[in-house]
Amino acid sequence: MTTTVRIPAGWPATEDQARAVQDELRGRVVLDEPGPPPGTGRVTGVDVAYDDERDVVVAAAVVLDASTLDVVAEATAVGQVPFPYVPGLLAFREIPAVLAALEALPCAPGLVVCDGYGLAHPRRFGLASHLGVLTGLPTVGVAKNPFTFTYEEPGAPRGSASPLLAGEEEVGRALRTQPGVKPVFVSVGHRVTLDTACAHTLHLAPRFRQPETTRHADALCRRALKATAA
Repeated sequence: MTTTVRIPAGWPATEDQARAVQDELRGRVVLDEPGPPPGTGRVTGVDVAYDDERDVVVAAAVVLDASTLDVVAEATAVGQVPFPYVPGLLAFREIPAVLAALEALPCAPGLVVCDGYGLAHPRRFGLASHLGVLTGLPTVGVAKNPFTFTYEEPGAPRGSASPLLAGEEEVGRALRTQPGVKPVFVSVGHRVTLDTACAHTLHLAPRFRQPETTRHADALCRRALKATAA
């Protein structure tokens, strides 16, 4: 099922408006809840894909059974890109489509894993945090690169981790999900601790570097984007 996205009324149109929204919502992030235990309930991956020539964005949400990692539901949403590309404000390009995909699911998503950042963000409010505050769901960010932050290379074994740092502040962790493979970068979104976020990420990545949630959502949104051009 693909939902058509409409840009919400009052959606920020300028960088200043978007930063004001970040400042307003950032104070609502909940950092003192442990989050659901890994391997329990459902866990949902979300991802987006763009066709900049046609100004189209597609979002996918794929729900997995957290214990078996089997897909139990999926949904996509397509719409016009609602905000220009500005580093640090990417959530404003993605949130309307991601929300629409989540709302189109036939079941509750449980924990949501974003292909991106939560607190590991220059303003400590990346996509995972933004999505968590708007939905109330526990959210985690698992990114492919460290953005502007620094880290020491974690040990080679699976499960090794090192702090992802903004100066002396730990904003996330570099986590080795497979032996000898580049780490992923985990940060808290909303209603989850960093320890729990890392445990979920390891549980969701039994065979590959990326969590199964991200792998499924990435593949689905690419297929959905291709279908919009057919």
